[in-house]
Amino acid sequence: MYNPQVPTDGHSPAADASFGSGAQTFGKAPEQQGNQRIRHLLKCFGLRTSLIRLKVIDALLTAADNQRTLGVRGVHSHLLELGIPLSFLSVREVLKRLCSEGVITLNADKSYSLHEEAAKVLEGKA
Repeated sequence: MYNPQVPTDGHSPAADASFGSGAQTFGKAPEQQGNQRIRHLLKCFGLRTSLIRLKVIDALLTAADNQRTLGVRGVHSHLLELGIPLSFLSVREVLKRLCSEGVITLNADKSYSLHEEAAKVLEGKA
């Protein structure tokens, strides 16, 4: 029986070189790779993945890469700049939860940074 969706020339459309993966086609591969690392980190600490957790941790990692530190207001402002409309209270609660679970630490200057064990997980050493 003829099926118009199945190719008859022996080539599958998925294997055709003219088709790229959706993530790479739209330029989201690096972001997804970074999110995968953060997802793995959250899983190692027994936490569910949520958009706000991904974005908060990403903000802290970005700040650390730029040799900056962020407090609650800094994280909240960073997320607003990215167009992520989260309330200040939501950001504060996520930071407190990540802190209590040992993913991040609250420094003496009221800024947050990734905990040593979490950094090892991200580096693949744990």
